[in-house]
Amino acid sequence: MNFDDTPQEAAFRAEARKFVEMNAPKEFEAELSKASLGRIKLKDRDIVAVGKAWQKKKADEGWSCLKWPKEYGGRGATPIEQVIWQEEEGIYGKLTSPFQIGEGMCGPTVMAYASEEHKRKYLPKLASGENIWCQLFSEPSAGSDVAGLRTRAEKQGDGWIVNGQKIWTSGAHYSDYGILITRTDPTVPKHKGLTMFFLDMKTPGVEVKPIKQVSGASDFNEVFFTDVRIPDSQRLGAVGDGWNVSLTTLMNERMSIGSRIATGFPEIFAFCQSYIDEDGTPAIEDRAVRAKLADWACKASGLKYTSYRSISALSRGERPGPENSIGKLVAGVMVQDIAAYAMDLEGAAGTLNDAATADTYGPFQAMLLGAPGMRIAGGTDEILRNIIAERVLGLPSDIRVDKSVPFNQIPTKGR
Repeated sequence: MNFDDTPQEAAFRAEARKFVEMNAPKEFEAELSKASLGRIKLKDRDIVAVGKAWQKKKADEGWSCLKWPKEYGGRGATPIEQVIWQEEEGIYGKLTSPFQIGEGMCGPTVMAYASEEHKRKYLPKLASGENIWCQLFSEPSAGSDVAGLRTRAEKQGDGWIVNGQKIWTSGAHYSDYGILITRTDPTVPKHKGLTMFFLDMKTPGVEVKPIKQVSGASDFNEVFFTDVRIPDSQRLGAVGDGWNVSLTTLMNERMSIGSRIATGFPEIFAFCQSYIDEDGTPAIEDRAVRAKLADWACKASGLKYTSYRSISALSRGERPGPENSIGKLVAGVMVQDIAAYAMDLEGAAGTLNDAATADTYGPFQAMLLGAPGMRIAGGTDEILRNIIAERVLGLPSDIRVDKSVPFNQIPTKGR
């Protein structure tokens, strides 16, 4: 791959840079520059409101959801142009975090399976930031086994009645719409009786309860469905084909998460350059510290170029594949390792979180507290390793004794 811009790409980059320079909300530059994993927030402003304003400004000039077709609110840009835009948007891209699930996961699923009428109605408002979407997949009883879900949808007239519970739903508390996978036929094996829908999160019977995390944030939610009615017209894909529909979401999810995770490497490198240990020596002069940094530098480089490989595949019109699980797996572990190592270097100071020391010590504490959630979101480490082993490396599959058993005959605790 040639990493130099072509003349067309250079012109696109110059246009993007000019737009950011003239329109970006510079008043938040200092705060966003300090923001890292677990700390992407603004002191005196709601990041969702600020993000919506920035998203709207981008959409008005054709800089939102760049790869999407123009009729759905995008620009019809190439995958490479999307990368160039992300580079030029820089720290202001952190303001778009509330829209990443909609843009990277829900939008592509709606685009692939919804009616043309619905695509033209909902996607432009998603692209402009007017509406925020969430993804309603995980459940308490299923864990990482999405196909083990128990939220049920039963046909009634020209619609469906949904009852059940979802958990770990990012952004549900501020989302307007969501894509929802349900079980519509419990008499067939678990992967075959699923159906996907989209719904308005203000529909009667939908209840959202934020989950207080150890980091102090409440990004995840429980969502309860009690006799929620969804029109059949809001079904995505065929009845019983929800698993195949969900694969579109999941493959885009892992690509989106893996390419966007802030691993913390720039922060740990800068910290080791400036941190003075008890002997008065900069941490970076310690050979053990440099060895750690070298290892993470290699991984960061690997993540970058693996992402570029996926982008090249997209530019050839290929669907995101299982190899995107690599980026999410490596980056999630790397975040936790870096945060833990930084706090080891800091010693007792690593436990401080008061305002006077937060800029120095707080980021790594926030990273460490938020890292376990990152290693669960988008598929646990164990699930991702299985995907990589089986679908990338071609190793034998795990034994799955329930794969061909009707879902309602799978033994469960207490049954």
